[in-house]
Amino acid sequence: MTDAARPAERELRAETVVAAAPERVWAALTDFDALARWSPETVRMLPLLRGGLRVGQQYLGINRRGAVVWPTRSVVAQVEAPSVLVWDTRSSGARWIWELSATDDGRTRVVHRRPVPQRLTRVSGVFARVLLGGAAGHADELEAGMRTTVERLRAHVESA
Repeated sequence: MTDAARPAERELRAETVVAAAPERVWAALTDFDALARWSPETVRMLPLLRGGLRVGQQYLGINRRGAVVWPTRSVVAQVEAPSVLVWDTRSSGARWIWELSATDDGRTRVVHRRPVPQRLTRVSGVFARVLLGGAAGHADELEAGMRTTVERLRAHVESA
């Protein structure tokens, strides 16, 4: 499939159901050191401001794919514990959304989405084309990585 047939700006999505209450899943999700270990691409998320996780907090993300390492800058847009966490990655134009909801049987549905509210930035497109094999192909990798991340989150919470 060509890059034109797989737009990089499509909404990416991964979800799972965790055998735990939303509060337990939230505690694991907001441990950004652990989150980076579960992600195939994210190496670190470093807070840039004091005050902990809150709307307006900024994070420097360090990402890696093979030998290619790059930074991102993200700003937290929404925090509603234990149900919604959203940050906007200014360097790419993507929005990263985590939604947790209790199921009728006491488990938690976890939905991880990556829409692009406006468009991917020009820098992001050039970077992906030159160093990551194309923006649409990288979006496919991101979506697969999101599935890996939610499954690792599920396994972590359920084993604790």
